[in-house]
Amino acid sequence: MKIQERTGAGAGRSAAPAGPSVGERLPAPPRERKPALAALAVLLILVGALGATMLVLQAGDRIEVVKITKEIPAGQAVNDSNATSVMVAEDPGINYVQWSQFDALKKLKAVTTIPGGVVAVGEMFGTEAKVPEGKALVGLSLKEGQYPAGLKSGVTVAAYRVGGTSRSGSGDDADGGAAGSAGGDSVIVEKAVVNYVKDNKGDDDLVSSTNLPVTLLVDDAQAAALTQAATNGEVALVLVPGN
Repeated sequence: MKIQERTGAGAGRSAAPAGPSVGERLPAPPRERKPALAALAVLLILVGALGATMLVLQAGDRIEVVKITKEIPAGQAVNDSNATSVMVAEDPGINYVQWSQFDALKKLKAVTTIPGGVVAVGEMFGTEAKVPEGKALVGLSLKEGQYPAGLKSGVTVAAYRVGGTSRSGSGDDADGGAAGSAGGDSVIVEKAVVNYVKDNKGDDDLVSSTNLPVTLLVDDAQAAALTQAATNGEVALVLVPGN
């Protein structure tokens, strides 16, 4: 009878452990604050916004200017074949030649040789070319055979006197004249720079003439002899090493 009473008394008890009441919650771990990361995120957002703003402003301040596409020798002008338009960021410190001024620019000349691939600025042009001190520009009109094929501005050439060895018409002087023509005295200019050579591709003004206009930059002391020989049509150009 005692055993049954103990069993009955235990039957009313729950075998599961007592849990927390329904209204109670477990304590949450404290959040770790990282102010440095938050500040970095804000800084990146500001930098991105500033960069986008600068791009928009620069795009709005771009202007159309003149760009030189082919080398322009000193004393020559721009034209439709050696210049084009390009957009650049406006800069008050640079004297750009704007594309709207292109027609007026054609009336001016390059004061010095302008290489291709540069943006034109006002200081590159004037009413006449600036010849370096101690130098002179001499113009030639050469027939085919008096200049090498593919002659271009900027190359160095030697100018020889040709075709003037028999002026006296005397047979006694013929050998001496020929010897003088083949010797060192036949060289008028050992080194001259081609400042300008006419590009006759597509030019109608050279249809009736086979002569090639060429301008050489030489020393002052050599200008007179070269001019005299050029007037008589007695100049031939030869490319020298170093080009």
